[in-house]
Parts: sequence; structure tokens; C-alpha cells
Amino acid sequence: MIVTVTLNPAIDKTINIDNFMEGKVNRVSGARIDIGGKGINASKVINKLGGKSIVLGFVAGKNGDTIIEYLNDNGIQHDLIKTKGETRTNIKIVDKIKGLVTDINEKGQSIRKDEVRKLKERILNNLSKGDIIVFSGSVPPGVKNNIYKELIELSKSKGAKTILDADGQLLVEGIKAKPYLIKPNIHELEKAFSRNLNDNISIVNLAKEIVNGGVENVYISMGEKGSIFVNKDTEVFIDALDVEVKNTVGAGDALVASVAFALEKGYDLKKALKLSTAAATLSVMSEGTQIGNIKDIEKLENKVKLNIYSEVV
Repeated sequence: MIVTVTLNPAIDKTINIDNFMEGKVNRVSGARIDIGGKGINASKVINKLGGKSIVLGFVAGKNGDTIIEYLNDNGIQHDLIKTKGETRTNIKIVDKIKGLVTDINEKGQSIRKDEVRKLKERILNNLSKGDIIVFSGSVPPGVKNNIYKELIELSKSKGAKTILDADGQLLVEGIKAKPYLIKPNIHELEKAFSRNLNDNISIVNLAKEIVNGGVENVYISMGEKGSIFVNKDTEVFIDALDVEVKNTVGAGDALVASVAFALEKGYDLKKALKLSTAAATLSVMSEGTQIGNIKDIEKLENKVKLNIYSEVV
């Protein structure tokens, strides 16, 4: 079983504005609404791949009802905790002319300590040995920065493999729990460790430090520059595919989702890296946080090039 945890879900409203201008009247050329939150996005991709997952986390208000309705309609299992307030709405302004995406994200509803305890209980109730659990995204007000560290330690006590996709202090604290895999992007990694990572050597060296500290696998996404995967046995540089980029929101979630799916299926590393790269690529080719079907992913997967530097793969 794959479990995804979304502490701060959202309704994502994507607005297309050509040549967006600050402080001016802008005309919308198109808009769409998606169910969001990084863990929920991951479950959406797992569903597209033909896998099953269960969504845990917090929802509130009418937006929370909309999220639950979407999950029910798409056959995605969930065990969400309803809280007071309103699940946030995030706005993404996509300017295709300038090639820019502007995120305007709300903080989210405040979470109480007893609700955090309830979440921990649901994680324990839904996890078994060998399961995979994904922790990703921001946290709402009332939740401490060491929450992922606590949840990773809790999940490992049940024998689950843990995946962390977070930034800032959430990433720094989460790494202390030694998750099975972390998936920062290059900017998140630079921010978390206060380093300028200007070349592949410096990136790999930092990744090796993290692996030596107890994290088993480090998977770093770098946008149009591709990605780098490092563990104690191997270093893999994955080239980015040359495609038309429509939207970068959700690409990292697609990558994480397909890694979790590959782990559950027992795929080898090469297959996992190609699948995850293809899924992330298809995500940037799609509007909003939607993703195409499995056949589209398979076509892209055949085009992915891996540059492997190791004896064991």
C-alpha cells in the first residue's frame, strides 16, 4: 500500500494571463480549477498509473468537501481529518509569453495539537510493514517544523519506507529522521543547506553527505537541467526531455508519485528513474496539475536517457 500525507491541501486555481503586468488590469485568457496539495497530487498520479493509495491529512470547510468529493469520484481512498475553518485556495498565474508562473498561496487553516495526535493515530492504523508513505508539501499554522521528522520516525517504527518532499526547515528537520528517500529540487537543497550548487560535482558531493548521514536515496530535480539520483552504490544523471513546458506545478509530485509506485511494484532502479522522469515530463506538458494517461508516460519513458556512474545499479 502507498500512503500519501497532505497536511496543507488546497484548491488550485490556475489563471492564464498573457504578458501579466503588476499593478495593471490584466485579462484572463483561460482558467481551470484543480484539487491540490502535494500528497494529493501524488495520489492522483498513482491513480493514473493504475496504482492504489490512501490519502491522509486535514481538510476543512466547503473546499474540504470538494476535495473529498473529487477523491470519491475518482476512486482514491482517503482517511482525512475534518477540521474547523476552510481549506486554502492557491492561485497560479501562468504567463506563457514571459514563460513565468506566479504562485499566490494561502497559509491554510490552523491545526490543533489534538488534531495532530489524531493524524498520528491514523498513520499507525493505515500502515503495515513494507508499505510506502509519502510526506510532502507545506504545513498549516499550528504545526511545528519538526512534524515530518516525528511522522517519519513513527512510520519507520511500523516498518514502512518513507519518502520526504519538503523544503526549508521542514526538510532539514525531516532528514534527521533518516527517511528512505528525499526529493528536493535544486533550489530547496541550496536553501536548506545554505550552499551555492553551481555544478553537478557540488550537487553530488552534498547528496553523498546526506546519504552518509543516513538517508538512503537522494533524488534531486533540476528543471530543464534534468535530475540527479544518488545513493551509496550509484550516481545517476538523468537528462531532461526537450518538450513544450505548459506548467511546472505538480511536476515534482508526479516524480515522487511514480517513484513510490515503482517501489511498490518492485521495479529496478533504471525502470524507476525512467518512469519518474517520464511522469514529471508529462506533467509539465499538461495544464494545471493534471497528467495524461499511462500510454503517454510509456512513450516518454522510452526516450529517457540515464548517465550512470557506478558499479551497482
